[in-house]
Amino acid sequence: MLKQISFVFFVLLIGCYIRVNCEELKHLTNEVEVNVPANLTWELYRHLEISKLAAQQLKHVIQWIQVLKGDGGVGTVVKLTFVPGNSSYTEIFNVIDDQKRVKVAQTLEGGCLEIGCSIQLVRFDIIEKSPSKSIIKSDISYAVKKEFQAKDPKPNIQCLAAVAQAAKYYLERANWA
Repeated sequence: MLKQISFVFFVLLIGCYIRVNCEELKHLTNEVEVNVPANLTWELYRHLEISKLAAQQLKHVIQWIQVLKGDGGVGTVVKLTFVPGNSSYTEIFNVIDDQKRVKVAQTLEGGCLEIGCSIQLVRFDIIEKSPSKSIIKSDISYAVKKEFQAKDPKPNIQCLAAVAQAAKYYLERANWA
């Protein structure tokens, strides 16, 4: 509950900062259960490792990943180039909370910003389900510009779902002994 309240506060703060009516924020969510402890799942998601894994495992979707600034911590800017068509997506890591196992990135270019959204935030929560199981929760918060509301543009959660499945496959097959 506290995680949800802190996330809502963060989204409200960002939304008000860029003059988005907070009532207009929409969410798309995906959850994947992993048979690996939350601390190990978090280590994959915490920095750039999840981006590298996505580029390796999803070559049919991601052409390459380029770190434009930073080392994987808060303030890191990453550009993903997709296939086919070479469309791209650039994001900045705004929050990395090791205790709550939360990572939030804001889209700077691409994604649903190209089709009429005014903001797109991607949040990953690594939730401990039991000592040996965790949940990868991916959430996209977005707001649509008034002039595009009739078209109802939406970000694509399928890429994040595919990344979570790749992470599950990798983590469950890794030798943690």
